[in-house]
Amino acid sequence: MTDKHAGTHTCTQTHLQAGGIMPDSFPLPVPRTQAGGVGERSNAGAWQIISFDSFHPVPHPLLAPFSSKCGTLPPESCFFSLICSTGSFIVMVIVLLRYAHVIEKHQNCVLNTAALSTGWICAAGLIMVGNFQVDNAKILHYVGAGVAFPTSMLFVCLQSALTYRLAKTQGEYNVAHLRLAMTLLAFIALVLSGVFFVQESFVLQHASAIFEWVFCVIIMLFYGTFSFEFAGVTGDTVMVLARGGALGPNGRGHKVESLGGPISHPPESMSML
Repeated sequence: MTDKHAGTHTCTQTHLQAGGIMPDSFPLPVPRTQAGGVGERSNAGAWQIISFDSFHPVPHPLLAPFSSKCGTLPPESCFFSLICSTGSFIVMVIVLLRYAHVIEKHQNCVLNTAALSTGWICAAGLIMVGNFQVDNAKILHYVGAGVAFPTSMLFVCLQSALTYRLAKTQGEYNVAHLRLAMTLLAFIALVLSGVFFVQESFVLQHASAIFEWVFCVIIMLFYGTFSFEFAGVTGDTVMVLARGGALGPNGRGHKVESLGGPISHPPESMSML
């Protein structure tokens, strides 16, 4: 370390300690480049101590960065784009299977169609978030986040209402109760994250980041609850999509009878998908 950088490091630490931002005993990390030397930018790994500006390090290692800040520099940005793009495709598949499953087992309705639309819009926003990093294309990144977060919240609300509407057994009502609880928690986390995000307080900014992670985890767990319905998904569910989703159980039975009798299909469980 040169004397110039050492002096800058010491002055920065003294300034932060005098302002009450960090304790006296907390060492200020030195930013390093990818080559290992002293530089102006630091790598932002998934749980690395990072900064919101150039030299404002996080004063406590337990506080998490925003998810967007975890993928601003390569190679993290490459994995961030890959994960978001793959997740967007998985969201589209799950939403489409759920849409077809409701039509196959029950009938199509406004809630089901609205859930399909919001789920795909959420997937489009997620692609924008992953491929336009916040430090490189801030406006497009925030546009994608502004699309993905509200639509994902709307999607879980619609699915919770749809689950209650279609529930007939006690097990289905239990799943509906679980989804409702997760929806309420996700809504609280999203509201608190948004409220804290617009604040200038350093602590509230990190609280916003924590609630953002909580919201994302709850949404992913919510998608996992579809495994209860997908355990009964068969090849007939895919055929509903091939027919354009126009035929429900009654229409399918009428078509089978017109062909001269029922047609047996081997069970093709797709719950692993």
